[in-house]
Amino acid sequence: MIRRKYRSVALCLGLTCLLAVSCKGGYSFTGASIDYEKTKTIQIDNFPIRSAYVWTPMQSIFQNKLTDVFAQQTKLQQVRKNGDLVLAGEITGFDQYNKAISSEGYSSQVQLKMTVNVRFTNNANHEEDFERQFSATSEYDSSLQLSSVQEDLVTEMVKDITDQIFNATVANW
Repeated sequence: MIRRKYRSVALCLGLTCLLAVSCKGGYSFTGASIDYEKTKTIQIDNFPIRSAYVWTPMQSIFQNKLTDVFAQQTKLQQVRKNGDLVLAGEITGFDQYNKAISSEGYSSQVQLKMTVNVRFTNNANHEEDFERQFSATSEYDSSLQLSSVQEDLVTEMVKDITDQIFNATVANW
């Protein structure tokens, strides 16, 4: 009786594995829906800073995270030119806003906002091409100097924006 139960479990597991291996399609556990038969490469151009306020490390933090997201979550080979998918654009905004005012009338919370303009080209299916802006915000206490929290806040916003870009380009969300 127990052997029969184990055989049934083993058979179910074997069939599940066989089904998972035999399924062709572009879906993965990362959420990417890419047809790897048609789309094999991605070109990620440099995203220069074109905002009024410039914090130089922001460009490399963004560039590294964007290339890492596609390297870690897809099987696409990254190329310098002639990619099946092309990501280009620029960092267009890096701004501070007073978010909250204290009872004394001073700013108590500051919001930092980062905006990136993205031009996406899918050379296998130009109907998916777009140009769109992605943005993220983060807040910090106004008693702190921006320079003391800037790297952490930018890293947080970059993660949010690169996830948005990934979802809009290859996850089709």
